[in-house]
This record gives sequence, structure tokens and C-alpha cells, in this order.
Amino acid sequence: MRDRVPVVVQGSGRRGRRAGLAGVLWAAAELIVTVGVVVLLLVVHQGWWTNRQAAAAAQEQVQALERAWGEGPVVGGGAEVGAGAGGGGGGGPVVGPEPSGPADSGAAPAATRPAAGPAARPSERDRAYAVLRIPRLGLVVPVAQGVDKRAVLDRGYAGQYPGTAGPGAQGNFALAGHRNTHGEPFRYINRLRAGDELIVDMRGRRYTYAVGKVLGETTERDTGVIAPVPRSVVKPDQGYSEPGAYITLTTCTPEYTSKYRLVVWGTLLRSS
Repeated sequence: MRDRVPVVVQGSGRRGRRAGLAGVLWAAAELIVTVGVVVLLLVVHQGWWTNRQAAAAAQEQVQALERAWGEGPVVGGGAEVGAGAGGGGGGGPVVGPEPSGPADSGAAPAATRPAAGPAARPSERDRAYAVLRIPRLGLVVPVAQGVDKRAVLDRGYAGQYPGTAGPGAQGNFALAGHRNTHGEPFRYINRLRAGDELIVDMRGRRYTYAVGKVLGETTERDTGVIAPVPRSVVKPDQGYSEPGAYITLTTCTPEYTSKYRLVVWGTLLRSS
């Protein structure tokens, strides 16, 4: 009997390896698509849904304040709380609010703390006590004590830096607000120009400020911008040199970052 020559079939191993590689690639593609969908949903939630929630809640708070004051909507605001002109609107001494920004610190350094002004002192620090109106931007937003993100800024409020002067008082009534996400009330404050009105309403009182100066960019450590006489310590030629009744708005810049701070200053025109 003749010996049989074994026959070796070529290619079966390669096909198996190819099939295995195709399966791995398919699984990887599915994973990438799933991760992409999750990221997209997170972006939608953070950039759109949180804005809607915070803006709606802030509007309800303004209405609740007006009802409590027994005045109804205060004449002169002319807009609902929320996104301001065309959309929607962050500042921590560190100065500023945005996520990953410094607003968590919650307290101004001792050098920037003037005597307390006539602002209401609510029993809960995160309770709104005033309403800020910016007619040029169509913005109406509640004002609360402190610049804590979770308790104040993420609710779509403007937050008063601890230790700064109250509305209408001598010194600096300094506020922070988100520029992006969570109602983003200060998103468009870069559009403000000299002479634009900034109106602060409290129970039975209205304080009208006029925008005087805008500091387009400074560092988050520039605590001089919220000092009693506001003046940048980073750019000493920016700010004021005489005592007065000031208002300061701070938020983050550029948009969707917390790298720098944008600052708007105003001076008191009248109270009524």
C-alpha cells in the first residue's frame, strides 16, 4: 500500500483571523457610536436643557419676588428673565463663575470687603432678594447672596460677592453670573456700552446705574475689579480712582471657557 501524502489546506486560518478582526472592529465601531451618542446627550443636557430649567426657575423667582413686594411687575424692566437678547448667559476671588472656574471660593479677600450696604439679608443665603434688569439686553434676573455655583449661579441667578456693598450704597455692588449654561444670564454683557442702564429693584426701592467702563479681559485673580473703588490690579489703567457707588458685573471669557474674566462697571445715576 502506498503511503498517502497529507494535503494541507491553505487559507482557512487566515479566514478565521479575518473574521475575528472584523468582529473586533465592529465591536469597536459600536462602542465609538455609543460613546458619541452619550457625549452628544450630555452636551445637549448641559448646553440646552440646563439653560431652559435655570431660566424658567429664575423667571418664577422674579415673579415670586414681585408678588411678595405687592407691586406686580415693576415698570421699566420690559422683559422676562432668562437668556437676554437673542439667547441665553459666567465671574470668584478668584473672580468669576463658570464650571471649573473659581466661583466656589465664595468669599472676597479681606482687602476687598467694604462695610455692608442696605441690601436685604435673607435668612437663607441663596434666597433672591433683588432683581437686576438690563433693558439693552432684555434681561431680568434675580440676585442672591454669594457666588456659590450650586446654590446660586447654577440656578440662573446673579450672585453678589460676599462683603461687597449693597445696591445703592457707597462702595461696589459686585455681581457674578454664568456666561454659558445654567441660564447664562450674563452671556451678552460684552454688548453693553457706556450709558446703558443697569437697574436693581428691591422692595420699595429702585437703583439705576449707568455703564461707565468695560474691561474686556483680565485674570481670574484680579480681585481689584470688585474692590470698593474698582480698579484692575492686572491692568492698573482700567477702573476708577475715586470713591463712589459702583456696580460691577463679572463673567467668564471667551465663551465656553473660564480662562479669563470680562468685567462691566457702572456708577449710580439715581435711586427712587
